[in-house]
Amino acid sequence: MNFLELLARRPVVPVVVLQDPTLAKPLADALTAGDLPLAEVAFRTDTAPQALATMAAAPGIVVGAGTVTSVDQVDAAVDAGAEFVVSPGFSSPVVRRCQELQVPVVPGVATASELMSALDAGITTVKFFPAEAMGGIVTLRALASAFPYVRFVPTGGISATSASAYLAEPSVLAVGGSWMVAPSLLAEHAWDEVTRLAAEAVRIARPFALAG
Repeated sequence: MNFLELLARRPVVPVVVLQDPTLAKPLADALTAGDLPLAEVAFRTDTAPQALATMAAAPGIVVGAGTVTSVDQVDAAVDAGAEFVVSPGFSSPVVRRCQELQVPVVPGVATASELMSALDAGITTVKFFPAEAMGGIVTLRALASAFPYVRFVPTGGISATSASAYLAEPSVLAVGGSWMVAPSLLAEHAWDEVTRLAAEAVRIARPFALAG
């Protein structure tokens, strides 16, 4: 199952920041055990490519790269096994390189101008970031009303409590969040809790997911 197919069925993307790449394999196992075999590894650390490669090698999980801001990072992510790329903003070079490599890319937007740039590049699924800081659902609805054919993946400040309200919006394809993979949980090797929170996220998202 590829990224977009999985996203339609599990519309919650765990956003992972890993300082220690040795935690990547048990994290992949914990997410899979929670029926959420999907992860976005943020390229915020020097060890991100190694962590991504380790997670991507685990069976049954789809792993991509997040916080990608340069063409070099696109290449590093794809070399490490990324099946999709997410960026915090819109970058023409990043999008173009992903398209050249035929890797799904979800660029970030926070304004109508950025959204129009994405559309000019042929992108109709975008990350709304930082969602809560940019006005949350009120801003999302305003953008969606002007661009009714765009699907959004709100990310930034979203929690287990607020996820369902975003997912209920017709324009929302999925949400991104880190509550089930919080750095404190990873540091404590709390894999059972990661699994529990992942399963809870799946239950929250189930009413808004495609069957299958």
